[in-house]
Amino acid sequence: MKYQKKLAVINDLSGYGRCSLTVALPVVSAMGVQCCPVPTSILSNHTGYPTYFFDDYTGKLPSYIEKWKELEISFDGILTGFLGSAAQIAIVEDFIRHFAKKNNEDPHHCKVIIDPIMGDHGKVYSTFTPELCDRMKSLAAHADILTPNLTEACILTDTPYRPHFSAKELAFLFDRLHALCPGCIVLTGMDAGVYLANIIFDPVSGEMITLRKKRVAAERCGTGDLFSAIVAAGVLQNMSLFTAVQKAADFICLCLKETTQYDISRFDGVVFEPFLKYLTP
Repeated sequence: MKYQKKLAVINDLSGYGRCSLTVALPVVSAMGVQCCPVPTSILSNHTGYPTYFFDDYTGKLPSYIEKWKELEISFDGILTGFLGSAAQIAIVEDFIRHFAKKNNEDPHHCKVIIDPIMGDHGKVYSTFTPELCDRMKSLAAHADILTPNLTEACILTDTPYRPHFSAKELAFLFDRLHALCPGCIVLTGMDAGVYLANIIFDPVSGEMITLRKKRVAAERCGTGDLFSAIVAAGVLQNMSLFTAVQKAADFICLCLKETTQYDISRFDGVVFEPFLKYLTP
């Protein structure tokens, strides 16, 4: 009998704006992995718009997750995204402890991919308090793969932010991240002039591997969610982390370039739906 991998995705659900679970569901599914959403909140559209409906699911999460425990569901991977409170982080940590049941001697153990969404361009998101940032450090320790941008890497390591780091300084930053997270680390969306770079840190060899893609368009909402969903599903489909990161970067570049042909706001994210066929195994 065939077996299909299952990925639990813990994130908010925004009905409009192409981000979070709205992105993860079709992308993960297109890559042949069953996407099992855990909604942390329900929004009519993401908060980049001037108005939105918001329903916090923190109080409902324990009952939602308890039914999965009763059903004895198992997962091949867990992907976490935006978390809005210390209480949600505590619930997610409990979720990981129960469902991951990690055994590092088993190469097929449930993989935990954590996107520590806290800020960008040197600024912490307004919802993130110092307490919440500290709790994110605790969550990051569970990751097999951690995908911070430079701002988030600096927050996690208490490093003063600046937009550019030398190779030596990056090596030191990765050492500090590795002290926090024993798994692989992907530093995402690094500014490299006319390029954007993703830097992979291999904790076994201590090597930093840089993948660069030429900028093709201005930044848009939701690309981080696209990136983490593709990487998570790719790893579950037995891709190397290098291959999964490369696939994510290639796909996002394709979508960004094509989106310039559409008359839509940057808050509407990237047009990815016509190109899901390129993700299908």
